[in-house]
Amino acid sequence: MPRCSPPWSATAESDAAFRRRRVVAVITLALGAVLLASALRIEPGDPLFYGATLALAAVWTIGAFASGRLWLGRGHTRAGTTARPVVQSFSLGLLLLAIFLAGGFVVAGIPALSEPVRGLLAHATVGSLPVVAAITAVNGIAEELYFRGALYSAAGRRHAVAITAVIYTLVSLASGIALLALAGLAVGVVTGLQRRVTGGVLGPIITHLTWSLGMLFLLPPTLDLSSSIGLFS
Repeated sequence: MPRCSPPWSATAESDAAFRRRRVVAVITLALGAVLLASALRIEPGDPLFYGATLALAAVWTIGAFASGRLWLGRGHTRAGTTARPVVQSFSLGLLLLAIFLAGGFVVAGIPALSEPVRGLLAHATVGSLPVVAAITAVNGIAEELYFRGALYSAAGRRHAVAITAVIYTLVSLASGIALLALAGLAVGVVTGLQRRVTGGVLGPIITHLTWSLGMLFLLPPTLDLSSSIGLFS
């Protein structure tokens, strides 16, 4: 029996295609988790970091498209029509960014939590910020193509949001940074719900990029500001 297709698509997926999607998704997940853990453990300033993260993006992207068809998705407008979910997704990204920047302001006063985050951000301060920003954008797109594209479709409709959010969190935890795993959970839930509502990956990609690039540029000065004020010391 063909499986129900995502919203905004008239194409059903056969059981054989669904099983193939699951196999490809699992293989991609295993490779991606190993690469992510390895990339985030490379010392800041080491050129290997750029190659490793680009390789990771390639794994997510190739696995996503190899798994089967992906959808961009659409959302309802106030006029009662449908359109690409751009404005709503950007707004959600800004909301996530504001919440995490506020959290970062607090975390700056807790060395056990802030130091691992500063170590991760050092890739941008020690290396080339424009290059890191470009890689961050590429990886953000690749992650959403896989997690809210291929993996979401492979998980089945009933528990896809929970399954993809939990797996995304566990993969983030492979970095060894607890706060990154927490961020993964929040982003995973929000983008997973977007995928469920819009039926595609465009909304999740926009939200993810808004959040991740905003964090890259705004979190370091936020941490420094909190430390200089010494509000929590």
